[in-house]
Amino acid sequence: GSEIYGKTLGIVGLGAIGSLVANMALDLGMRVIGYDPAISVEAAWRLSSRVEKMPSLDALLREADYITLHVPAIEATRNMINSGSISRMKNGIKLLNFARKEIVDANDVISALDTGKMGGYVTDFPTPELIGHPKVLPMPHIGASTGEAEDNCAVMAADQLIDFLENGNIKNSVNLPDTSMARGSDFRLTFSNSNVPNVLSSVLAQISVTGANVIDLVNQSRNEIAYNIMDLDQPVTDELLDVISNLEGVIRVRRI
Repeated sequence: GSEIYGKTLGIVGLGAIGSLVANMALDLGMRVIGYDPAISVEAAWRLSSRVEKMPSLDALLREADYITLHVPAIEATRNMINSGSISRMKNGIKLLNFARKEIVDANDVISALDTGKMGGYVTDFPTPELIGHPKVLPMPHIGASTGEAEDNCAVMAADQLIDFLENGNIKNSVNLPDTSMARGSDFRLTFSNSNVPNVLSSVLAQISVTGANVIDLVNQSRNEIAYNIMDLDQPVTDELLDVISNLEGVIRVRRI
């Protein structure tokens, strides 16, 4: 084996888990480099300033002694670790994948292990091809199935649902953007709409007709859907709700 102290750890994906791994690796004496083109503001605040942000995935692959993956399985990440990306890694690279099976081409990893290009592969997504390989360390996938994790997930889901019902804030939705705003008044309006031009301006125009003033607002979008939270200086009337509901592009309106 070899020591990790002083070695370079490349982290692909600096979200909730990736940022924790980065900070702990620094405490173990590693140099930590990271790549995440879609890092959230919240994750960036959690990340130590000593983590070096790489300009591209290729740049990270070329410098790392160890690589750990913390990205979701989406079209852009499917088989992101393949013969091409492996060829840009250091000889003897050690790869860790506790994210998703689909982001690694298992056959290309096996070929790299057989030739010595890759020194080892650690994963909790063992496949028949990987199990039994002398350079693969397979583990059971229990990350979200421990007693503590299941309790925490239940509490988190309840808290986030309450926050949505009481304040309209959205977090960890499958199809809507993360959107939250501290309460600025007792009169809150939320609405979702098609992510097209002029919908927000049309809603604001209707609010101004009533004589109400918008104290604060936040607008976020995710693919074809946008979501908005507004705090007003006076109650939201039934008439205003009806008018906004019938505007072109508006999907759903709530008064909270």
